[in-house]
Amino acid sequence: MAVAMHSEQLRELVDENAEVEQVATGFTFTEGPIWMADGSLHFSDMPGDKRRRWHPDEGVTVLRDPSNKCNGMTRDDAGNLIVCEHVTSSVVRERPDGTRETIATHWGDKELNSPNDVIVASDGSIIFTDPTYGRMPGFGLEREQDLDFQGVYRIPAGGGELQLLVDDFSQPNGLCFSPDESLLYVNDTDRAHIRVFDVGPDHTLSNGRVLAEGIGDGDLAKGGLVDGMKADEHGNIYVTGPAGVWVFSPAGEHLGTIEVPEDVGNVNWGGDDWRTLYIPATTSLYRVRLKVSGNRLGYMT
Repeated sequence: MAVAMHSEQLRELVDENAEVEQVATGFTFTEGPIWMADGSLHFSDMPGDKRRRWHPDEGVTVLRDPSNKCNGMTRDDAGNLIVCEHVTSSVVRERPDGTRETIATHWGDKELNSPNDVIVASDGSIIFTDPTYGRMPGFGLEREQDLDFQGVYRIPAGGGELQLLVDDFSQPNGLCFSPDESLLYVNDTDRAHIRVFDVGPDHTLSNGRVLAEGIGDGDLAKGGLVDGMKADEHGNIYVTGPAGVWVFSPAGEHLGTIEVPEDVGNVNWGGDDWRTLYIPATTSLYRVRLKVSGNRLGYMT
């Protein structure tokens, strides 16, 4: 389908003739896209409890079954895969040689809720969100919550004690840095908004404020939720929402929406020039070419 524009500003980022192309389908609910060095995209089929790989020449294969209902994934500078798992309430590191290491499971003596999405800072620190979705039927393993809050955490570079950065979210979900890492964006699915924080030493957060709100109404039953989120090279923010991918300027102006025919779970950059936006959306995987590249993270060489 052709991209539905909604604004002249969006035409500066997406060609008006660009197509939202379905590249694979037949899944349960797709999430966690991450482009790999071999030219493939790994992604989560979360309620289906599988991790899958899509390659333009080889199609779709299953990488891990069961997958502990993994959700968000990213890579660090060394090429390791960092994975959020709902069933185990863990963040794990998977090395290229197959070694698997659990790097976060508890805050104090209480089990984390269900790590959901994750990013790696330029210094190697790992930051992740911890809502409760993985304790709900279908999305994880139904069970009581140990903690009495939903937070955002940091694992220091090289390991060390887990740090709680902020704890006043209803359901923290997608997150990303500004290109210079002076700002951290975290969205809240229940509240249907994006918050932004100033980043200090050791990723301490201050001056939290709402960047954009009214991105749907946060009703899980209706779909079209604030969920995955990424930044482009200019600091524009791409976030899931009703009807597709909403694009905001760094100042919080809604530049337009890239319409997608299914409810979108997440987005991420891929391709040789990092100008292809991959869009896991419910039963399918889509992609669209942009005029801009993703914010270049350490693994985007």
